[in-house]
Amino acid sequence: MLTSCRWWAAPAIATFLLLAVGCAPVAPPGGYADTIVPVFGNPGPAPGSSPGGSTPVSASPGPTTAGTGAAAMLRSVNLEQDMVRKGTHGRKVVRPMTPRYITIHSTQNWSSDADARRHAAALKNGMLRAPKRAGGNRIGYLIWHYSVDDKRAVQHMPTNEQGEHADFGGPGNRYSIGVEMCENRGGNLQATIDRTARLTAWLMYKHGIPLSAVVPHYHWERRGVSHPHKDCPHFLLDNGRPGRKWAAFQRKVKGYHDQIRGGELAAR
Repeated sequence: MLTSCRWWAAPAIATFLLLAVGCAPVAPPGGYADTIVPVFGNPGPAPGSSPGGSTPVSASPGPTTAGTGAAAMLRSVNLEQDMVRKGTHGRKVVRPMTPRYITIHSTQNWSSDADARRHAAALKNGMLRAPKRAGGNRIGYLIWHYSVDDKRAVQHMPTNEQGEHADFGGPGNRYSIGVEMCENRGGNLQATIDRTARLTAWLMYKHGIPLSAVVPHYHWERRGVSHPHKDCPHFLLDNGRPGRKWAAFQRKVKGYHDQIRGGELAAR
């Protein structure tokens, strides 16, 4: 069910100053290497590892939702809206977009409080900054469309606006919806992956986006960066590249998309 999120606790501001957002194209002025932007929490294990052991992705579509069709799938996502205010921070420059792709990321934030609502608060308060430079970040902030954890998905900006999450001024930012999977310590990563697959299937149906246009952050080349294809989402890639795990995630998304289509056809 789509709700409007009003969550925020002012005393938590101080904790925001420590967490690291690792799945975003950030480079210092005059340089081209990725950097970690400190925001809140403990950065935890090194990129490429995953807390709690392996995170296998089932190829099956998972449990059915209550009811069928697009509305039922959206209810199962438990989607909230907590938008960055237009004209501020990541939305201070609004660039229109007709989405053609969905880009899947992982936050690589292992703090216990780095869930979807905390990321929403950090984005709204301008704490996810990235140096603005020619050929790099265009506005001085990071922003994407949705954050997903094991309990909910939170929307940060409209899907008809470009974000800053994939490849600077490239097609990943200009034409794709950015979805970040949270890796907060204590969260159920497998449930987060499943919820992300459901949200992705719903976005595919809503915007007429084919499965072939659901891509990992790795897909987008970041020109001028020493490693132009990022290992992201790292737990859905094999040796830093799409392989068996990504194919399994795609099958999961397809299963949910088929479920939506079947429900919509049955309702006609």
